[in-house]
Amino acid sequence: MKVLKILFFLTLFGVITGAAVTFGIYESVKDRIPTVAELKDIELQIPLRIYTEDNKLIGEFGEQRRTPITYAQLPPQLEHAILAAEDSNFYHHPGIDIMGLGRAAVQLVTTGKIQGGGSTITMQVARNYFLSFQQTFTRKFTEIFISLKMERELTKHEILELYVNKIYLGKRAYGFEAASQVYYGKTLKDLDLAQYAMIAGLPKAPSSYNPVVNPSRALIRRNWILQRMLSLGSINKKEYQEAVEAPVTATDHGMAPDVEAGYVAEMIRSELHVTYGDKLYTDGLSVYTTINSKRQTAANQAINDGVLSYDMKHGYRGTIATRLKLLDEPLEEQEKALNAYNTLHIWKVGLVLSTTDKTADVLLNNGDKITLPWDSMKWANPYINDNARGPAPQTVADIMVPGDIIDLRPDANLGWILTQKPKLQSALISLDSKDGAIQALVGGFNYYENKFNRVTQSKRQPGSSFKPFIYSSALAHGYTAASIINDAPIVFEDSNLDKAWRPTNDNGRFYGPTRLRPALYRSQNIVSVRLLQELGIKPTLKFLTRFGFNQDELPHNLSLALGTASVSPMQMATGYAVFSNGGYKITPYLIDHITDRNNKIVFQANPETVCRTCTLLDKNTDSDQQTGLFNTPQGVQNRPVAKQELDPEVDYIIYDMMRDVIRHGTGRRALVLKRADLAGKTGTTNEGKDAWFSGYNGNLVTTVWSGFDDSTSLGKGAFGSSVSLPTWIDYMRVALDGTPLSYIHKPSSLVTVRIDPKTGERAEPGQKNAIFEIFRKNHIPPRRKTDSDNGQGNEVQQEKQTDNALENLF
Repeated sequence: MKVLKILFFLTLFGVITGAAVTFGIYESVKDRIPTVAELKDIELQIPLRIYTEDNKLIGEFGEQRRTPITYAQLPPQLEHAILAAEDSNFYHHPGIDIMGLGRAAVQLVTTGKIQGGGSTITMQVARNYFLSFQQTFTRKFTEIFISLKMERELTKHEILELYVNKIYLGKRAYGFEAASQVYYGKTLKDLDLAQYAMIAGLPKAPSSYNPVVNPSRALIRRNWILQRMLSLGSINKKEYQEAVEAPVTATDHGMAPDVEAGYVAEMIRSELHVTYGDKLYTDGLSVYTTINSKRQTAANQAINDGVLSYDMKHGYRGTIATRLKLLDEPLEEQEKALNAYNTLHIWKVGLVLSTTDKTADVLLNNGDKITLPWDSMKWANPYINDNARGPAPQTVADIMVPGDIIDLRPDANLGWILTQKPKLQSALISLDSKDGAIQALVGGFNYYENKFNRVTQSKRQPGSSFKPFIYSSALAHGYTAASIINDAPIVFEDSNLDKAWRPTNDNGRFYGPTRLRPALYRSQNIVSVRLLQELGIKPTLKFLTRFGFNQDELPHNLSLALGTASVSPMQMATGYAVFSNGGYKITPYLIDHITDRNNKIVFQANPETVCRTCTLLDKNTDSDQQTGLFNTPQGVQNRPVAKQELDPEVDYIIYDMMRDVIRHGTGRRALVLKRADLAGKTGTTNEGKDAWFSGYNGNLVTTVWSGFDDSTSLGKGAFGSSVSLPTWIDYMRVALDGTPLSYIHKPSSLVTVRIDPKTGERAEPGQKNAIFEIFRKNHIPPRRKTDSDNGQGNEVQQEKQTDNALENLF
């Protein structure tokens, strides 16, 4: 009895001591235990995601790649795999594993610190959400207390849901849905049992069991989990056998966007960061842009093809390096050396192993060996300068020798083709002219190589592509498409210029008295300068603000007529949008709407929109701005109505004149598109430093710029028509595919009369060389001789009817 009493008091003392110690520990850590509200209001860090208008991923920003799912979305086989790997007793314990904690206690006694073990899924959730990963006595007890509280306040399904969304699984993937996309490029519901078991093995050691980095160790871990699932009765023998025999299929899918639009994604990220700060990368915002995925893809390809075409035409600048000793190194060292050279993300670096007269055997930096045919390299005339190339190569030895390091790019027909990083840059901006929605944007040849956005950040001289703005000012002030300007040598003494100025036409010719229509499509410089002189610089500068230009940023001298202003491609597209939409000023925009992590809209764009068929509502009481109901992809919306800045009659006439740029002038290459609704203008600056083409129909306006960032010359024969127009054509071919012809609306008040092509005056009755021209009623030119025809009015009406018939036929 005495011994029993001693044991009783010792036990009681132990219990009291344990309780006291536990209470003391609790008091020391209680401030770290979350409240019930905090437990139920846990927010995951979700990255910023940016999408096209048709819900295709453009970009993702955030350290943690995560796509949360609900418990209902968790595949049962994955749940069983997780429980088998991490906590098979999850549904039966109170949040802690007594046996596991016992092992942890032994570790504490024998080593003085906790080395791990004893963690249930609940405890892992507690550690991931509320604690550090430092292995300490205090942290472990805090983890236990939090786990016990979580089990009281949350259901098992809620705890498991937190686990599958929070746990780190390597490759920046947090949560199992993100891991599924990173390792397999699929959503969870599309994986098979073997793949579920593979990613279920990652929480224990994301690096060691990574199926991409350590496929052999990952396979062992996967098969152990499958064995556990079989023993627990989660799967049957047939399912087990099929799964353990399945090969490792994981690859690094990383963050692969559906559509390449790096410049677009960065524009949005930088704009929103001003408002949201660093929370932008964790709050789970989804940004839906105005970008059309089909058009964006076409823009990427058009810029790529246009730049590479120019680069190849100007010759091969030589191999990257020559390393003869590398030929004798083992394959592993050769690959390592090749991977040290930077190249574009879809290109490869190659080592020339051997050559014949017409082929070359090449080792790629991924270890593959290929044979380059002659057709893949015969383009490589030696580069001399931007105006000259060397003789065409006759054999492979004229281009490369064994030991050379070369760049290669994929080719649909040849497999791989010899290439080089181009120096030329090019940019494209395409927008819907009715409201300014940006459909496609490419700020340079390769975003990953150079993030400078030339659509918005670069201002270059537009050359002759600026002339339509000057001509529209003339039409608005009483000139007509038949007005005569003398194209003859002239010297200007302008106080705003450093010295006397003698403008010339690009071809050096003088055409004499010239109508404005052919002067525009032939891009005659002297006519434009004389026209601006007659209009006056100050009135013209004021008029140009209608197109969105700031007159303070434009040259205040006659060189303005030749496009010496510094403007961005975005500004040019915005100006041409006025021509495209019937004369209305719009503002380009990129973000349609933004949703939060709960899919609630937190921002909706409300752009000024051209009202053609909308229902007009009352004017805004605070301004003259009128609103209207518009049909949009999101349904009927009340939007502000765009302000008309250009008379519809003027707008149509300038459109018809720019159609002639394509029919007869510098834009004739665009006839290949076989669309009668297109209009546009080329632009080339002095010494060929900039090449432009801006063109449009009644819905879409697109501007392309090409040039070198350091403003060096593009070389002899490089014009807007030969450098930028082909890119514009390649893009518009896809962008307009399947769309109906869209003409600018022709006001019924316009009339068409026959004129003398030499004088611009009304043609004489029966004049054989007479041509048709479009006029505003109050600007019909007189006949040179006294008009004795009493049926003059009828003649005008007949000519108008004839023109309408021709328009419909065309």
